Amino acid sequence: MQAQDIRTTQLPNGLTLVMERMPDVRSAAFSMLIPAGNIYDPPGQEGCAAVLSDLITRGAGDRNSQQLAFDLDNLGLQRSESASGSHLGLSGATIADRLPDVLRIYADIVLRPQLPADQFEAARAGIAQSLHSIEDEPRQKAMQELRRRSYPSPWGLPSDGNLEGLSQLTADTVRAHYENCFRPSETILGIAGNFDVLAIQGLVEEYFGDWQDKPVPTVEVSDWAPNISHIEHESTQTHIGVAYESVPYRDEGYYNAWAAVNILGGGMSSRLFTEVREKRGLCYSVYASLSALRDQGRVFCYAGSTNERAQETLDVMLAELQRLPEGIEEGELERCKAGAKSSLIMQQESSSSRASAVARDWYHLGRVTTLDEVHQKVDALTVPSILKYVDEHPADNFTVLTLGPESLEVNLGVS
Repeated sequence: MQAQDIRTTQLPNGLTLVMERMPDVRSAAFSMLIPAGNIYDPPGQEGCAAVLSDLITRGAGDRNSQQLAFDLDNLGLQRSESASGSHLGLSGATIADRLPDVLRIYADIVLRPQLPADQFEAARAGIAQSLHSIEDEPRQKAMQELRRRSYPSPWGLPSDGNLEGLSQLTADTVRAHYENCFRPSETILGIAGNFDVLAIQGLVEEYFGDWQDKPVPTVEVSDWAPNISHIEHESTQTHIGVAYESVPYRDEGYYNAWAAVNILGGGMSSRLFTEVREKRGLCYSVYASLSALRDQGRVFCYAGSTNERAQETLDVMLAELQRLPEGIEEGELERCKAGAKSSLIMQQESSSSRASAVARDWYHLGRVTTLDEVHQKVDALTVPSILKYVDEHPADNFTVLTLGPESLEVNLGVS
């Protein structure tokens, strides 16, 4: 693969800047991870980070909300703002020569947001509508509730919080979240595209160098144990979620974990899709995916079935998860590798993907994994290495969440 030009520097205030120059593209993108995610929501006021992620672009510096939107649109910036567990994320992509102007505006957004009190209700209403919409999406609700039950609180909490927490929020609470959490230390700014590295580094130092650091807020983490639960929901469908422990991205066994999950449920040739949907016709949708926080990992599996076939669907899903240690075919591994390499090629051509990847890598690893390194790790996967991982990290101690008219039995050992 083409050699990557990756530079990393840390400002005296603690902000980490990770840049990847991509001379063959005409765009530039950034991804800024600020340690102000929903794990810092005040208890009983969940949704605070989500409202802040909306409110923070409603005016900054001497621009009001409308002028700020006009100026960003005039730069052709495709942007997004979001809250996740650890971070409040800001990202955008545009033509490369407009990157300096974008960074100058985002310095105002991060360091000098107006957070207008008269727009708080509109921001909160938008998050509330998002939460209401999940009630009409039972599959999304089932997986959200499975995630909540699979990680110790607050790590599994929904990024948008809940309606009860939102109702207790005030504009002052959101401003306090900003004042307490926004800090340069632990903030990561990833930039990728076709730009002058030294010039952009100088601009970042000029725009963000005066950002004053603050103490790190504390987070209370609850005890956690696997559990089985059911949410009653009148429908002709039953939604089934299964989760079990895996390893985080920084673990040396991560790529074996990724391959094992891909073989189980990563596509239309995966075991879950083939056995549960294609051969037995038990469900209309089934998959498995790997979720990795910085220090924890989980495998999440989903199936949607009719009420009449839901129990058999769950039985077969669990049987397939537990059957993996019995053996893996070389063809399954080769399909897994082919998908990974296609993804690497596409990522190499996208400045947005690379900006996101370098910021994410720095958060999880404290360094950037090059595409060539990932390619080598994928190539090094073997059937014995995956089976060794599966033997050391078996699919057991399940957390199961079902959503439908009737609860299901968790029967292990059914084939």
